Amino acid sequence: MDTYRALTPGEIAALEASGSTADDWSSIEVAEDFHPSQLRGARLGGRVRLASGVCIRNSGVRNYDIGAGTLVEEVVRLECRGESAFGNGTEVAVMNENGGRTVRIYSGLTAQIAYMAAVYRHRPALVAALDRMARRAADAARSAQGSIGRDCRITDCRLLRDVCIGHGATLEGVSVLSNGTVGDFSRIGIDVKAYDFVTAEHALVDNGSLIERCFIGERCIFDRGYTASDSLFFANSHCENGEAVSIFAGPYTVSHHKSSLLIAGMFSFFNAGSGTNQSNHLFKCGAVHQAVHRRGCKFASGAYVMSPAIEGVYTMIMGRHTHHHDTSVFPFSYLLEQEGRSALLPGANLSSYGTVRDIEKWRQRDKRSAGRDLINFETWNPFVGNALAAGLDALRTLYDSNPDAQSFIYNSVHIKLTGLRRGIQRYEQALAATLGDLLARGGDGYDGRGAWIDAAGLYLARSCMEELLDAIEQDAVTTPEALTERLQAFAEHYDDYARSWALDILARRLGHTPDAAEIERAVVEGKAAQQELQRLAEADRAFDCSFDMAVGYGLDAATDDERRADFRAVRGLE
Repeated sequence: MDTYRALTPGEIAALEASGSTADDWSSIEVAEDFHPSQLRGARLGGRVRLASGVCIRNSGVRNYDIGAGTLVEEVVRLECRGESAFGNGTEVAVMNENGGRTVRIYSGLTAQIAYMAAVYRHRPALVAALDRMARRAADAARSAQGSIGRDCRITDCRLLRDVCIGHGATLEGVSVLSNGTVGDFSRIGIDVKAYDFVTAEHALVDNGSLIERCFIGERCIFDRGYTASDSLFFANSHCENGEAVSIFAGPYTVSHHKSSLLIAGMFSFFNAGSGTNQSNHLFKCGAVHQAVHRRGCKFASGAYVMSPAIEGVYTMIMGRHTHHHDTSVFPFSYLLEQEGRSALLPGANLSSYGTVRDIEKWRQRDKRSAGRDLINFETWNPFVGNALAAGLDALRTLYDSNPDAQSFIYNSVHIKLTGLRRGIQRYEQALAATLGDLLARGGDGYDGRGAWIDAAGLYLARSCMEELLDAIEQDAVTTPEALTERLQAFAEHYDDYARSWALDILARRLGHTPDAAEIERAVVEGKAAQQELQRLAEADRAFDCSFDMAVGYGLDAATDDERRADFRAVRGLE
């Protein structure tokens, strides 16, 4: 740890000779090994403390502690004007623009804690307890002195006001940062403007992005003029060009295109096509509505959803949907617009290679080091399994209600008989795959029976969540660290809880407690079901790579062989 001292008269004279000034040189403290050559054209005000190796060139600095090895160069104003919490404690009107789900942000915020604070509004004691946690974190960060960590590089910036900057951060060409915290090893780039914000480790905000009242999680990327306000973004989200307002962006929320608007909704493992749009204002009670797009949903180009609405996991949304659909019990589906109506193809996404590719790439792209946001990547899990079972029941009930019908209506969506039958078949296969996969892993001694939750990336039994929420309300868990420890303890035994769930479902389907042979049979059947679904996905991939998709290739080719060769070379199929 550095020890500090006052400047000597000789050092002050040397500093003034090189163009540096101070309101009061006696308020400037430096490391023992300080040399006047470290400062040139520095304009210092208030209390400034410089650790070993700090360099300040042609920059104004007021009321800051600067860590060892940090460079501050060509910065117009780096200042802490008074007591500040540096973005910690900022209220973010997530999901509901009127503030009905407001979450306070702070440096230790995780996807799971934010999920609890935003979603469980029917438990006011819980919301109050989580708010107290956030307030305490903000109070702990509060200071009249700004701080910059070790080995930072801060160059060519205009206004950095009331900002706490972590170790190894890079700020280059920033326009304005005000009342914020920049996480360790984050990078804030050219023309960025950010107000009332917190970023976690290794975040990137660059190229004219505009941020206001936002939390930006670990390894998130904001680029190419992205605009976001009153939103929470968690691990590995990547947003460019478009706009976000009042969204809960769980892990891997992705939006790359101009004219794409994400507003008043919950997303995770999500991809927004160009021109994606939603409405949360029906010109009646104001901007009060919300939509929930479960894990793995995708919006095709030009897709539109009028809130309120909710889709099941891994749903592909195409076209315009204005009838406030609820397809939460139909995972892996296509939601299409047909003749102005919302049409559902239940389970159609189970045979799509795109779904397989998405699930595989998420784990591969996780480069986080801190990993505070807890994430399950398992395709087959109890949360999805419960949705599959509910979807099966819903489809069978629809069919039994009118066996002669050619189409059915469920929660404002139309389902054709052919799609219903195929959905039953696909869901049976997927449920078998889920049971087989979960029964093959895990041990005994844990109770994961019943409902499960996808808490912004973490799968956990509802009973475990309720137990934790009770503990928070009773002040048995009072810090973000203790809360995350409880969640991590569950995550470490996920396989055990999941196996308990699968055993319970198998017992219900059999009508009795399964013996070892029946469990083994379910595992074998599950592997067969997985292989069949994989075969369908590979067939889908094969078609996408087939010569039928070579339309427009080989523009000047004289033969089909030349066109095929061009197609395969471009697609990387050699």
